[in-house]
Amino acid sequence: MTASGHTFPFYAGPKPTFPMDTTSAVIITVFLTALVTFIIILPGIRGKMRLFWLLRVVTSLFIGAVILAVNFSSEWSVGQVSTNTSYKAFSSEWISADVGLQVGLRGVNITLTGTPVHQLNETISYNEEFIWHLGKNYAEEYTKALEKGLPDPVLYLAEKFTPNSPCGLYHQYRLAGYYTSAILWVAFLCWLLANVMLSMPVLVYGSHMLLVTGVFQLLALLFFSTATTLAPPCTLHLGPATLHTRHGPAFWITLTSGLLCVLLGLAMAVAHRMQPHKLKAFFNQSAVEDPMLHRSPEEGGFLSPRYRSVAESSESQDVPLSEASSEACCKDECPRDPDCAL
Repeated sequence: MTASGHTFPFYAGPKPTFPMDTTSAVIITVFLTALVTFIIILPGIRGKMRLFWLLRVVTSLFIGAVILAVNFSSEWSVGQVSTNTSYKAFSSEWISADVGLQVGLRGVNITLTGTPVHQLNETISYNEEFIWHLGKNYAEEYTKALEKGLPDPVLYLAEKFTPNSPCGLYHQYRLAGYYTSAILWVAFLCWLLANVMLSMPVLVYGSHMLLVTGVFQLLALLFFSTATTLAPPCTLHLGPATLHTRHGPAFWITLTSGLLCVLLGLAMAVAHRMQPHKLKAFFNQSAVEDPMLHRSPEEGGFLSPRYRSVAESSESQDVPLSEASSEACCKDECPRDPDCAL
């Protein structure tokens, strides 16, 4: 290792990282592509319905993108501190750096950025992720980090989330992440059902599903907050400074989306009761409907034929036959009757 130019603890250098989480980038790209597609066909819609349609599309895509993106986000609990700390094991060298901690539903992400970036003849810029979701073994990932020789601040924070740590952060955040993610998936399914129902003439049920979508998002936030505050806080010391965590952007944007869904669901339910025609006009469902859909049971319903009574007929029920027809009928029915032809 000395011949190859590496010193203890033999870490080859920071990995190249994407500026943002790749999963979130894919989700945002997909929804932006859908939005651009809808905007392209926007000129084909006439009048005020163009504005209504654009508002519905943007709002719906925003809610769906938020539910999916926060489910994969690593910024539910975040913390950052600037401090002077030791850099590597078996070394007395200290560095000045910004240390960041992002806790998500699937694991933790730890960043270490030197201030300045170039110190000790190295580029100090680390972004390491430790996963506990989908069968990942957090303890094994931490062991591999030790073998790689990651910097001391990264290993210190990662050790606090190991299953055997006395802080208990692993079980606390893993439980919160598992059930919060499950609730958010239910909210996403409710969002899909709400879109299907709002595209059909069942607006009241669509408003109910939109309301349920918001309720599930708020329940996910409530569970995450409760599960992460039950255990006593664990102090994270990095040199002379202390790292404190708080709710991150994913938490607050989920709160915004949940409240938006609840308000829209309630507003649509009230509008359906007070002004149903305006609500249908907003969803472009104010066209003249088939009168067969509104027939009463006495009229035979939708699939049953309707028979007119004698009184409803505008024409006379006694339709005279021609003389030739009457004579032919008499000869066929009563050929022996002498008065038949008269």
